[in-house]
Amino acid sequence: MTEHVDWSEPEVAASAPVAPAVTPADAADAARLVAFGLQPKLQPARDQEYAELLRRYREDPSFARLADAVAAGLGLVVLEVSPRAGMAVTAAEDSVFAVRMGDYARRTSADSGDRFLHGLAHLAVAAMAFPRPEDLADDGYIGRITVNGVDAFVRQACRRLEERAEVRGENTDPATDAPGLEAAWRIWVRRSATGATKDARRLAGSTTGIIGKAVAFLTDSGFLQRTGDDNGGTYRTTARYQLQVRDMAGSAAMAELLELGVVPVTDGTPTLLPAEESDDSELVADAGLPFHS
Repeated sequence: MTEHVDWSEPEVAASAPVAPAVTPADAADAARLVAFGLQPKLQPARDQEYAELLRRYREDPSFARLADAVAAGLGLVVLEVSPRAGMAVTAAEDSVFAVRMGDYARRTSADSGDRFLHGLAHLAVAAMAFPRPEDLADDGYIGRITVNGVDAFVRQACRRLEERAEVRGENTDPATDAPGLEAAWRIWVRRSATGATKDARRLAGSTTGIIGKAVAFLTDSGFLQRTGDDNGGTYRTTARYQLQVRDMAGSAAMAELLELGVVPVTDGTPTLLPAEESDDSELVADAGLPFHS
């Protein structure tokens, strides 16, 4: 009698799909795509290799996973991969590409106490660029801001916060070295808008000087595009900046700023409307900023 041999198990194994092996060339292409993503001013429409790698990412799931893994290994978070934004990435806190707020402030000001003012400038630019949830949700929306408009907006916000503090009987004259963004609002309104020079030139330590540093950094990072010189400098947002602000939109500081009632105006002019009263007026230091503490 011949012993029966069951060949079904090997046959099933043989019929299972085999994933294609990752080649060094694949890894190099994935790393190349991430490298393109780290060049925020580079537009896919103007670089054939970049556009081709984007197409491959969107059509080849295995290549997409490989590129995502390369990005994750570098401490990068992929926000979007599309023809409009390219490979948009942001740095996680432990990434070598992370920008620290303290380092940024030291590069832009000799006074470490100005750290909060620089953070506030970035927060205000984001809030004015995308003042409504629907602006962030609309991929076709383009925000427009001006340096003088952002400064005027922050000063109006300062006055509203001061009014709230007076109503509640809170101290409206905190020490200038007090921690937290709440102090920064009040320090801001004391600071000169342009400086004390005879020709009213914009000094680095003035509030418009601080905003100017912020928008210059955002422009160099591919988040804003300069469109003119009126009102201290006019700028429009890019798809990358919209993705960045989406990522920070749930922060406590951003929510508090928008609660003050921003009315969007396309020329970058700030307007405030009365906002509903809220018991939660705390602003968290560095919350939602495009930096890490």
